[in-house]
Amino acid sequence: MQVVDTAIELAIFKRVLKLMGNRFEISVVTEHELVANMCIDAAVEEIRRIERLLTTFNELSQTNLINRNAGIKPVRVNQEVYDIIERSIRISELTQGAFDISYGSIDKGLWNFDQNMKSLPDAATAKKMVRLINYKNIILNKEDCTVYLKEKGMRIGFGGIGKGYAAERAKIILRRKGIESGIVNASGDLSTWGCQPNGQPWTIGISNPDAADHPFSYLNISDMAVATSGNYEKYVMINGKKYSHTIDPKTGLPVTGIKSVTIISQHAEIADAMATPVTVMGIKVGLNLINQVKGVECIIIDDNNKVYVSNNIKISR
Repeated sequence: MQVVDTAIELAIFKRVLKLMGNRFEISVVTEHELVANMCIDAAVEEIRRIERLLTTFNELSQTNLINRNAGIKPVRVNQEVYDIIERSIRISELTQGAFDISYGSIDKGLWNFDQNMKSLPDAATAKKMVRLINYKNIILNKEDCTVYLKEKGMRIGFGGIGKGYAAERAKIILRRKGIESGIVNASGDLSTWGCQPNGQPWTIGISNPDAADHPFSYLNISDMAVATSGNYEKYVMINGKKYSHTIDPKTGLPVTGIKSVTIISQHAEIADAMATPVTVMGIKVGLNLINQVKGVECIIIDDNNKVYVSNNIKISR
């Protein structure tokens, strides 16, 4: 009698869709496509739930309620929103204000980064526009679970941390559903766990700032998260010079000198939140900070394509 092997092999099942205004790619490793689809559905619903919670594009969101009451009164929010804001303030303290969720008060007319932008705003105008950016004026009341923006006109936004938080939450949902390996890619903010079907760790490419579709280096990672902030994503050319969409919250002017910063951490939220402030702080100060933070590493590429890495990073080209 012949024995027939009916074992089903593990495979990667993927879905790509637009969420939170960004391209999300969710990949799971499992034996059955039906199981994969059900689990991915649950992850997508979780991301949409977070989008409804944090968006500034819905007048009824808690974020907009906080913003509308700036300088007027504290707003009671649910615990999840309160906790995200509290963690954001801690990151602001850690980065000396280089990360600040109150950046929302910047007039979009100051920096629109489109073809119509032909010149930089003068330093005085830029400085005036950022006067409302100050995380110290976000007042939290733990007992009442309220958030109060002290200055009228202040606005908060979660563009620097929301995608990472969503990727982390999607991973948690997928693991609860029994998915032991996968990747949630939130437009470059990656959260990975487990291994590929062949048992090998996940391999990610670090984008080449001069050719984003061609990685300059690869990293083998498992149970880690990666986020990259680069001047190749959104920028404007003025008088032959490239100006990044990353704005220094203290000056209101774009940062220069760095093409990209890649952060590696165990949590996608941390990786997402730290990529921009390291860009703002600069190579020396940024690396010094990362080398003092346990479990966080970074790779920096400057305008001359020189690569800088934190203490525990080894990259292969």
